[in-house]
Amino acid sequence: MPSTEARPSGRVITGRIGDPLSGVRQPEPIILSDPAALFSRRAERLSTLADGHVMAEWLRFMARLAGVQHAAAMAMPSVTASRPPLTEPPRDPAWRAALATLLDRIDGDLPAPAADAIVRLRRADADALERLADRYLDGRLAPEQRGDAVYVAASLQVYFARLAASLPVGGLRLLPQRGRCPVCGSAPVAGVITASGRAPGVRYLHCGLCATAWNHVRAVCINCGESGSLAQHQIEGGSDAVKAETCNACHGYAKMLYQSADMGVDPVADDLASLALDILVAEGGWSRHAPNPLIVG
Repeated sequence: MPSTEARPSGRVITGRIGDPLSGVRQPEPIILSDPAALFSRRAERLSTLADGHVMAEWLRFMARLAGVQHAAAMAMPSVTASRPPLTEPPRDPAWRAALATLLDRIDGDLPAPAADAIVRLRRADADALERLADRYLDGRLAPEQRGDAVYVAASLQVYFARLAASLPVGGLRLLPQRGRCPVCGSAPVAGVITASGRAPGVRYLHCGLCATAWNHVRAVCINCGESGSLAQHQIEGGSDAVKAETCNACHGYAKMLYQSADMGVDPVADDLASLALDILVAEGGWSRHAPNPLIVG
């Protein structure tokens, strides 16, 4: 868990959301990620965000983690899915291959708790790892499992991103509950407001587990659907790219990232780098819609 000392005064799309395309058309309802680029770009973004940041050391560790996620994504055996939701059993054991690659590549100069977690995970048998993955996905982790679960979460991100990318996007449909991922059913880690591309100015919610993005109308709460009680908050003097959208109807909030301020935004990376905003918004009485999947608490 990072320090909280920082306090403010039809296809797999291989480009970024908002990459320039010809003309302005209706937005794609669902966009699947490209696992070959997803984690390497995230690692670059985290490294950039770490420069001069009060939590620079932790963000650099997360950049390192994203880098080995890329290696795991490239080395993992091929997986395919026939239909969503991807989280329904059975789970392909290929995710454990991703975990093994991740543990091998990230080993080195790590804090003692992180190194101890690697030792425990290497000693765990397949059944123990599957139980830990189940508890993570169900939100039932015991306190002593949280350190180990960070690596499990990172491996499951690799697995589900690869699995989602195997789906035929033309056969996917948005869920009636628009605040949930149409591919795996998870809550979004953040939203991105596009600045260019097929339909600039539209909002895509991004799944923190399988990295699917789906279109969601703006100016309504992604949690309860209300529109009359929304407000946006940001840290004075901070980046205009990251804002917290709060709802006084359900007292929830979610992060929204604006490409108009920074075309490099990444839902997971920029969320991790803006934890000070979470602190301020929580002090105001709002509860986060869904946690970042890599902050296991």
